[in-house]
Amino acid sequence: MQSAQPSRLSAAARGSFATALGALVATIGSAVGLGNIWKFPYLVGNNGGAAFIILYLVCTLLVGLPVMIAEIMMGRKARANAIQTMRALSPSARQPWWLIGAAGALAAFLIMAFYTEVAGWVFAYVFKAISGAILSTDPQVTSQAFDALVTSPFQSLLWQWIVLAVISLIIVNGVSKGIEATTKRLIPLLLVMLIIIAVRSLTLPGASQGLAFLFTPDFSKITGAAVLTAMGLAFFKLSIGMGTMITYGSYWKEDQNIPTGTARVMLADLSVSVLAGLAVFPAVFAFGFEPAAGPSLLFITIPSVFASMPLGGVFMTLFFILTAFAATGAMLSLLEVPIAYMNERFAISRVKATLITTGLLAVVGAPAALSSSTLSGVKLFGMNFFDLYDFASSNLLLPIGGLFIALFVGWFWGRKNVFQALTNNGVLKNEGVVRAFWVIVRFVTPVLVVLVLLNGLGIIGG
Repeated sequence: MQSAQPSRLSAAARGSFATALGALVATIGSAVGLGNIWKFPYLVGNNGGAAFIILYLVCTLLVGLPVMIAEIMMGRKARANAIQTMRALSPSARQPWWLIGAAGALAAFLIMAFYTEVAGWVFAYVFKAISGAILSTDPQVTSQAFDALVTSPFQSLLWQWIVLAVISLIIVNGVSKGIEATTKRLIPLLLVMLIIIAVRSLTLPGASQGLAFLFTPDFSKITGAAVLTAMGLAFFKLSIGMGTMITYGSYWKEDQNIPTGTARVMLADLSVSVLAGLAVFPAVFAFGFEPAAGPSLLFITIPSVFASMPLGGVFMTLFFILTAFAATGAMLSLLEVPIAYMNERFAISRVKATLITTGLLAVVGAPAALSSSTLSGVKLFGMNFFDLYDFASSNLLLPIGGLFIALFVGWFWGRKNVFQALTNNGVLKNEGVVRAFWVIVRFVTPVLVVLVLLNGLGIIGG
C-alpha cells in the first residue's frame, strides 16, 4: 500500500506545461548549461575526439538516460515536487525514501549557491563585450579583466544578486507563463546564435585543426579514466539526481511519451555541446590559442579569440548572450525545485516562496561569491566555499540521489507500475523500449552510478 501524501494544491492549481513542445523545450533548457559551452567540447578533444563521443553516448544510454526517464516518470505519476513524490510513491510510510527527494532539493539549492556566481560572471561579460572592455588579443589583458571581476567583493555580490533577480522575475510567473514561455524563446535563440558563430568559426583559416581536435577518433585515448569521465558526464549533464527532472516531470502531460521525449532531450543536449565545440575550437586553433578548459577558456581565451577576427566584438557579444541563455535555462529548473516544495507542501504562494528561496540563496551564496576575495583565506575541509558547494553537490548528493532513484524504481516501485507509466497505461506500443529500460535501471545503472560516485570521491580513477 502506497503512503500517498498529496500536495496541498490541486493539479490545476499547481500548473503544468501548456504543450508537449513546451515541456520538451523546458526540459532541454534544464539539461543545457554552461558545461555544454566549454566543458564537454574540451573533454571530447582531450579524450579521443569522435571515439569519446561514441563512448559518451553509450554511457548516456546506460547511466544518464535511465535515471532521467525514472525521474520524469515518477514526477508525472505523483504530480508533486521531488520530496512529496518520493513520499507518495513509497511502498510504505515507514520507508524514508523522501530523503532522496530532500537530498535532491538540497543539491539544487547548493548548486544554485555557486552557479549563480558563475552566471553572474557571464552576465557581466555580456556588458563587457558590448562596451569593448574585453576586446583584446592579449590573454594577459583578458586575464586581468577576469581577475578584477572575481576579486571584487562588490562586483561579485552585485552580479550574483542581479542573476537571482532575473531568475526570480521569470519564475514567479509560474510554470507555463514563466518557465515554459521563457525557455521556448531562449533555446531557439541559443541554437540560432550558436549556428551563426559556428559558421563564422569554420570559415577561418586554420579551422581544420579545431575540427581535428574535436572529431578525429583516437581510440588509444579510451582508457579507464576516459570511461569514468564519460560516465560522469552522462550523469551530470542531464540535470539528474537534483530533483529538477522529478519536478519538471510533474508538469508533463499524461499523454506524452516519456522515453521518446527524454531521448530527444538527450540528443538536443548533445547537439548543443557539439555546436558549441564547432563555435569555439576552430577559432581557438585558427589563432593559435590553447584549448584550456574551465574559466580560463570561457573568460580569458574566448575574448582574445574573438578579438582576433573581423567583427569580433559582435560575435563575442553574441557568444556571451547565448551563454547567459544556457545558464538561465538551467537555473530556472534548479530554483523551481525548492519553490515547488514550499508552494505545495506548505501552501506558500509562489511569489513568497520565490522571495524566501532567493533571499536564502543570497545569504548562502554570498560566501561562494566572496571565495576569490574577502573569504579567499577561509577553508573548510581544505576547500573554499565555492569549491565546497560544488564538491558536496556534484560529488556526493547528485550521484547518491541518482543511485537510490535507480534502486527505488528498479527494486521497490515495481515492474507493473513502471510499465503502466511508460506505456501510458498500454496506449503506447513501446513495450520493447520499456523492457530494455527495466533491465538497465535494475542491473546496469546502479553499478555504473556507484563507479561515478567512487570516482568523484577520488577512490578510483584518480
